[in-house]
Order: sequence, then C-alpha cells, then structure tokens
Amino acid sequence: MSKCWVILALSVVLGPAAAQTSSTWTADNGNGTYTNPLFYEEFSDPDLIRVGNDYYLTGTTMHAMPGLPVLHSKDLVNWELCGYALDKLDLGPAYRLEDGKNIYGQGIWAPSLRYHNGTFYIFSNVNHETTQLFRATNPKGPWTHTQMKRAFHDLSVLFDDDGKVYVVWGYRDLHIAQLNDDLTDIVPGTEHTPFSPESLIGEGSHFYKINGKYILTSAWWAGRLRMAAARADSPFGPYEVLPAITIDEDLGLAESWRIPFDTPANKKPPFDLIPPKPSETGHMSSHQGGLVQTPSGEWWGFSMMEYNSLGRTTILSPVTWKEGWPYFGLPGNLTRTPRVWVKPGTGATDAPHAPYQRNDDFSGPLRNVWQWNHVPVDSAWSLAARPGYLRLNTLPAANFWEARNSLTQRAIGSQSTMTTVLETSGLKPGDVAGLALLNLPYAWIGVERGAEGLSLVQFDQQSEKSARVNLTGNRVWLRAESDYLKNTSNFFYSLDGKTFTRLGSELIQPYQLVTFQGVRNTLFAYNTAGAPGGYADFDSFTVAEKYPHGLTRPIPYGRSITLTSLGLKTGLNLVHRATRGAPTAFTIVDMGLGRVALISGKNVVSVAADGKVAVTTTKPGMAESFQWMETPAGELILMSLASDRYLTIHADGSVAADSTGPLPDGKDGVRFVWRLTQRPRK
Repeated sequence: MSKCWVILALSVVLGPAAAQTSSTWTADNGNGTYTNPLFYEEFSDPDLIRVGNDYYLTGTTMHAMPGLPVLHSKDLVNWELCGYALDKLDLGPAYRLEDGKNIYGQGIWAPSLRYHNGTFYIFSNVNHETTQLFRATNPKGPWTHTQMKRAFHDLSVLFDDDGKVYVVWGYRDLHIAQLNDDLTDIVPGTEHTPFSPESLIGEGSHFYKINGKYILTSAWWAGRLRMAAARADSPFGPYEVLPAITIDEDLGLAESWRIPFDTPANKKPPFDLIPPKPSETGHMSSHQGGLVQTPSGEWWGFSMMEYNSLGRTTILSPVTWKEGWPYFGLPGNLTRTPRVWVKPGTGATDAPHAPYQRNDDFSGPLRNVWQWNHVPVDSAWSLAARPGYLRLNTLPAANFWEARNSLTQRAIGSQSTMTTVLETSGLKPGDVAGLALLNLPYAWIGVERGAEGLSLVQFDQQSEKSARVNLTGNRVWLRAESDYLKNTSNFFYSLDGKTFTRLGSELIQPYQLVTFQGVRNTLFAYNTAGAPGGYADFDSFTVAEKYPHGLTRPIPYGRSITLTSLGLKTGLNLVHRATRGAPTAFTIVDMGLGRVALISGKNVVSVAADGKVAVTTTKPGMAESFQWMETPAGELILMSLASDRYLTIHADGSVAADSTGPLPDGKDGVRFVWRLTQRPRK
C-alpha cells in the first residue's frame, strides 16, 4: 500500500497573551499507552477497516468541502490524513449557499468504508439524494464517484466470503438485502426486516462476518445512548440481540449547554438554551461504531461520543469477547472504556504524531486540515494574488451564516486559542472580514469598512449585539480563546501582536444538531451591500493548546503525594482504608505503561479481583497496580488492574476499587485531587 504523508506537531509563535504550549493533541502518550479521544475534535460517524497491516478511517463531513477524509494508521492510535474522497459535491444552489439556501447539517454523512479485491469503497448518505458511491485502488485517490439507485439511511456494506454483497440500512426498522453485482441497487426479493422497532437495534449499523457468524453493531440514540449488537447464522437472520456492548461511557464528561434537538434550521435568534445538567447520565455516551481485528488477533472497538459543543469525538476501546459477544471494555468492567489504555498490539512502532498540521502561514498549498463551508467559488480566493497570504474576495451575503468561501477547520479541545493576522487595505464599503466560531449560535470578531472608515467588531448571533471600536491602521491580530470544558469563548484583538484587548462578552457555545457539527474555527469575508466588494488578506493562522497531551500534569513518579476525594472532600487514609485521620502520604512507584503503585513505608495498597482494598508488604505486582489517568477536566482517577474498576471513597468512608467509572457530576468519590507533600518519602 502507498503510504500517506505524516505531519508532526510543530511549534508556533504567539504573543505573551497566549500562555499555551506549542504542541497539538496526540492520543499517543509515548509510553505504550494512549488517551481517548483519538482526536480531541469532532470526528463523527467513524468507520474503520484493516487492509493487511494498515488501517483506514473515514467519517461524516456534512456540508464541508472537501468531504470524506481518508486517514491511515499503522497502530490505530497515530493517524495521517491522506486526503479526501470527494473534492466537491455540487447538487444545486443549496450546496453553493445560493438563493438563500444551504445544506447545513446535510451533505455527506454516515459513510461505510470497505475494501474488497484491491478496491476501496466508500458508500455515503446524502440528504434528499440516493446513496453516493466512491471507489479507488489507492486510498490517496483518485476516487471515482457514482450514484446508487436508492437511498440507504446509515448503511453498512458486507462483502461476504462467498462473493455476495449485503447492505443493512434504516432507523429502528432495519432492512437487510443483497446488492447486485454492480452495486447500484438491491437484488429484487432479497429485502428483509429482521428487527422490531423496540429491539434496541437502532441506526448507524456496522455489518461483519466473524468466525462464521453475521454480527451487527447498532447505535440506540433515544434516551440512554448505547451500542447494541446482534448475531445470526444467516445475513437475514433470525438474530439474537444483546442490548448493550457499550453503555454510559462518557469519560466523566458532564452534559453542558444544548439547543433543543427539534430546533428548526430557519429559527431566528435568540435560541432556546438548555442549561448544563451535570447530574444527567446516558446523553453523552459513546455509541455508533464497530469492530476491527489486528493481525495478532486482538479486537478493538471504535465509537463516537457527544462531546458538547466540540462535536462528536472518536473513542478507541479494547474489546472483550464473552459468550460470543464483543463487549467494549475490559473483563472486569464490560461496556466501559478506560480513558487511558495500552496501545493495540499491531507490531508498529510509530512515534506520537498528529494527523495534520493546524497552523498555516499560507506560503504554499492550503493545509489539508482546512475545509470550505459549502462549495467554494474558486475564482474568489487565492494564495497567489499576494504570496504568503490567503486572499478572500468578498462576495455578497446578508450575514456570516450565508457567507461563501468561509474557510474552516474543526475546533480543538480541551482549551485552545486561535489567532489570525488580517490586513484590511483591500476592504471596500460594506465589506466584513475576520475570525469566527461557526456554530449555532455563531459569533465572530472582525473588521467592517463603513462610510466612516474601519471598525473592529465583535458580533454574537444569540444576542444579535455588536461591540465595536474604531480601527486605525490596516493590520490587526484577531483571537478567540475557547474552553471546551466550560463551552465558552472570548474574543480579543491586538494592534502589535503582543498586547491583546478583549472585545465583547463571553460567548456560550451549545451542543446543537442543526449543523450536525461541532464548533468550527473559521476565516471569512463577505460584503453586505449586495454586490462583490474588495478583498481581505490573511497573513497567518495559528492554534495553541493549553493541554495537548493525555495528562494535564505528569505522573509524579518517585514523589510523595496525598489523595483527596473531589466529591467528598476527604483524604485517602491507608491505615483505616477509609477517611479517618490525616491523608496518608504515598510514594508513587512506576510500574510501567503509565501504571503506579501506592506505597507508604513498607505498606502497599493492594486490590482483590472483587475490588476489595487491602494492605500488603509484598513486592508490588498486578494486584498493586493502578492505571493512572485523568477525567477530561483533569482530575485523577485510578483504575485497578486487578478489578478493572476505579478506586473509590464511598459516602460511608469505605474504600474499594469497584466503581465502573466517574459520574459526570463528580460526586461519586472516584475523582481525586493529588498534592505533593513537603519531601519525597523514602
């Protein structure tokens, strides 16, 4: 297989106002483990396959162009963006943001990626159209595009070992049929509906044949999110159903601001905002996904979870087979995925790296992380008109939502700052250009040219209010600082690239399904006078991340610490194995693979298979080892390798390693705050 190119995380230079590190998120921790999510940004509806020793991944891109990214990996953790299967999908004015129409939340979604007899296939849904089919012999392309004769909602395709090809599709009333030889339609008389609407077999299916059994995974979206599985001896059934192979896995992330799911696309602001519900469970959990096997025989699961306004992220899970069912999770904690775990045993030794480079100085081709908001007007943007700059010619639009040639990339968590440098000498009256957070509601900071001259403006769609100051000079730095744990952002500007001033109010960013995407960092330019205007020149775009690695604080190997329960505000006491007395000072001993032992003097914390905690004086082994990991918010959680469950201080003061995982509200005694003591214990 031809290899895709790799871009390592590079440093960026920012002014003093951005006190972030210069790296970008990589799931690989560099010590044989990885941290979920694989990409700390939206990657929804993933489908993943293995071809020989190589892995390939694609997912939903909706209205963004180019569409259908194709990523390659050798180890299932470090990925490279090869390119896109689709440069543009232009099926009418709505795809071009013309005549007041758009395809927000539509376009390309829920693809099925397959490989058979030397050819890669991507089958993908498109609203109000038949299913689109893309073929290539090289994952980098070129890809050929044809249309099938009917629409298959959330389809999955299975190339069986007898030469027949099957397709499953639908929501709750799943259909299964055989495809004809040219993959244009189903074979007449082969359509079956083997599941009842209440079977918990919902949508987003993935179809496999494993050890002679037909196995189907399916997402149940209503209420408590989960992934169910079904199996049969025939592709048409009858099927047995397992209600959940993964359920309630939200990594401890709490549900934040939301817009009601039934909000129509044409609703005007202000939008109804549902406040955060930290006590809720089941609404964020990982669901829609499938299975992949390594050459060594290991099984791994992939799925997506709702990550608030960041969008839907991709989770990689170890799979435990039990009684013929592929559970996501470890043997002692089925259906739950550790946020940190040992990398798959693929035999590959890739160094940790990001799939693409987010920063762009516009000195060459656009970085392939960029996607246009709808089909772009190619004649209205350029990297050659002024070398080293991205030039966006202003096209008529009523507002940012309708602006053409907006250039976007996915926002990155957990906390990130994006900065661009805008030169405004080419703006004409009515022109607006700047930096935006594309969401619903959206917000932006930019420059307007009016009859009186230039103004710096920060606009919030939710309030429909603008904050503005006069601008002198033609060069300005624009910045957005985003916190995707609080789901808020603030905007800043600078006239020298060093001192930044806040403009406007803090923005609340809700989770919403109108665009069916998370927040998008965006460069834009348009004209409000109803005709083409001038142009905006962007000198650079940079993203800085505060926490680009799997831990916000390194593991304090060899140091002495105390552990205090976040929810109960009580300390872990070794003597009582409870909370009486002062917290014990533990020396943190490195057990390899990001695992630790807790030792005080000659005493070691030990866990039995049932989760009971005891004290031993023996040399630390598996029973004394804990996987050190953090919740998305940065609190410590310790998973026992003996029980596959988490160390917990219960409300009655007892201690056990028996929790399935942290609850979103943080009040369950699983999350710890650790502090260094005065001196390391010997």
